[in-house]
Amino acid sequence: MIHNELKAFPKDFLWGAASAAYQVEGAWDFDGKGMSNWDKFVRIPGKTFKGTTGDVAVDHYHHYKEDIALMAEMGLKTYRFSIAWSRIYPTGSGELNQKGLDFYNNIIDELMKHNIEPIVTIYHWDLPQALQDAYGGWESRQIIEDFKNYSITLYKAFGDRVKYWVSLNEQNIFTRLGYQTALHPPGIKDDKLFYQVNHHANLANAIAIKEFRKYVPDGKIGPSFAYSPAYAATSKPEDILAAENAEELSNHWWMDVYTWGEYPKSMWDYLKREGIAPQIEEGDLTLLKEGKPDFMGVNYYQTTTYEKNPLDGVTLEGRFNTTGEKGTMQDTGIPGLFKTTPNEYLERTNWDWNIDPQGLRIGLRRITNRYKLPILISENGLGEYDKVEKNGEVNDDYRIAYISTHVKAIQEAIADGTEVFGYCVWSFTDLLSWLNGFQKRYGFVYVNQHEEGEHDLKRLKKKSYHWYKKVIESNGEVL
Repeated sequence: MIHNELKAFPKDFLWGAASAAYQVEGAWDFDGKGMSNWDKFVRIPGKTFKGTTGDVAVDHYHHYKEDIALMAEMGLKTYRFSIAWSRIYPTGSGELNQKGLDFYNNIIDELMKHNIEPIVTIYHWDLPQALQDAYGGWESRQIIEDFKNYSITLYKAFGDRVKYWVSLNEQNIFTRLGYQTALHPPGIKDDKLFYQVNHHANLANAIAIKEFRKYVPDGKIGPSFAYSPAYAATSKPEDILAAENAEELSNHWWMDVYTWGEYPKSMWDYLKREGIAPQIEEGDLTLLKEGKPDFMGVNYYQTTTYEKNPLDGVTLEGRFNTTGEKGTMQDTGIPGLFKTTPNEYLERTNWDWNIDPQGLRIGLRRITNRYKLPILISENGLGEYDKVEKNGEVNDDYRIAYISTHVKAIQEAIADGTEVFGYCVWSFTDLLSWLNGFQKRYGFVYVNQHEEGEHDLKRLKKKSYHWYKKVIESNGEVL
């Protein structure tokens, strides 16, 4: 639909930015923190760009006051950050590490001192390695109880000040890349195990939300889903059906469970026929229905276009672009269901991610119409090569162009009738990209950190920093 005039952003709209503990904190073994699955995985040769690790990352652990002061100067309304589970419970359960709690209490207090609303992410991919060693981590139903207890600890410690919570970040990504493509820890390729692991994560998410009601009754909680709306490559019915298959198995498979506690029937029947459907025990479906979120968190970066994939077609084995060498991403698919294909109408980043702001608008409308939930855009941003000029400036006009078109798409979606209450750009400072090292930069603030050699971690405001400050000041009117 085309509007004569767009609705203004809500007066209390949460203009923000986001990060993840492993990608910014560093201090990987400081103050009693235990080893996470990522601390171990990055030490396997060949897993990350030039062997980069999060041992130091951008050292937010020791620079958090400086970073939050920069947030306050920008006028940030909210900051979403995650808790490192192994910083709270070094072995995943058992003895509590008070120094870990103190660190996050200090961050929350510092944010509130500057009138920045904290949004806490309970889990952003960094599982305590001790739980992986003890029982396979997400492969065991035991994770549900341990995750519940970990979540309750956070609610008790921070719930008096933190009113917005994200339960699981991108469950569809950490389960798929961990158990279908082996790109993330624990580096396994097993379709049946993938769907079982995902079911355990669904149960953990539901029980965390159920317990939340007891401890933070005046708060709001929801998962953050990595949503890539599906497009059909052509108007051929076979391509439209492929896109429908992808939307159901790649998107509804998670969001239907979050909202309704039910798996999509057509895809459940497909997995049953293939012999890879998860095992459901008595009480599981009841628990899933008890975990309805207050909002849907959306991490949006791109749409994906699909076409028919025959039974002898391509699989998920295609190459993923982790080098920044444009054009090296390969198409993938599931035989008999769908296959990805390039969209000639979209530009791509150097990491072969489609740039499609209208796709965000489309996705927001699909969520609104299907689930009728408010939406927090918990991630959206551009990863690119950034260069510091001789005068110390970082002129990232391409990032400004990317974010501005997506902000406009959000406003258009609001005019269409969606309820969006916040927008967290990924990310505030530069950070460690899980597989891409420090070469792929997302931040408003440049951090002098690289793959090789010693660097001073100096913070520099990019051009986009000053631009986003004006966006916040004008509540989205000045783009």
